[in-house]
Amino acid sequence: MKAMTTRALAAVAILALAGPLVAADGPPPPRQERVTFAKGASSATVKGTLKGGADVDYLVRAAAGQTLQVKLQGTNSQNDFNVLPPGSANVAMYVSSMTGERSWSGMLPADGDYAIRVYLMRPAARRNEASKYTLTVGVTGNPLAPLSAARDAKVAGTAYHATAKLPCTLPYQPDVKSCDAGVVRRGHDGTATFEAIGAMGVQRRILFVRGKPVAADTMDPVTATRQGDVTIVKVRDAERYDIPDAFLNGG
Repeated sequence: MKAMTTRALAAVAILALAGPLVAADGPPPPRQERVTFAKGASSATVKGTLKGGADVDYLVRAAAGQTLQVKLQGTNSQNDFNVLPPGSANVAMYVSSMTGERSWSGMLPADGDYAIRVYLMRPAARRNEASKYTLTVGVTGNPLAPLSAARDAKVAGTAYHATAKLPCTLPYQPDVKSCDAGVVRRGHDGTATFEAIGAMGVQRRILFVRGKPVAADTMDPVTATRQGDVTIVKVRDAERYDIPDAFLNGG
């Protein structure tokens, strides 16, 4: 998993290991606004003005299995957006390619507030440029609801139906051989959200449908192979999780 700040991502267009720390006198954290849909609607359009480094996070509540659709139109060609998964401060699951139309559509791996960070790329922000923009946000599809505690008991004090330590490999951490993990089961057929948990919280979410990974909170390629009753999921070649069927399926 590769992490960078929004503006560093926009400046180099390449994911790096980690973004720079923001100095105490650096830009303020993004202002947050909640996106709400009118009754019966599945999309909403908001308009705003951006200047310099004053980023805005538009929060939209969505669930695993649903599809998030985002389109941005701005008067400044360096007006762009990223998509961040629930709880993430600066690690994006989608980073604009900065070419052509600013739009994205993707299936979501977990329940929660997704942030659409609207910003000006570093050169424009440094020049204190401005942009008037229109942001259209849609959420479609039926959510894959978690199993109730009556159908599958939860670990006390958590949203997980089970937790475990599972074999894993993490980028640039050769000493790590196992990861704390939790699972939110959405059926007893291998439909579930797998979450790898690090020292700073959730570090990876992967949605399985009938035992196959279909969505993750990363823009890197995700592949899966089988070894007996274990699914081995790789994010690129540097990140790996060995996930037993029983962990996803439960009893």
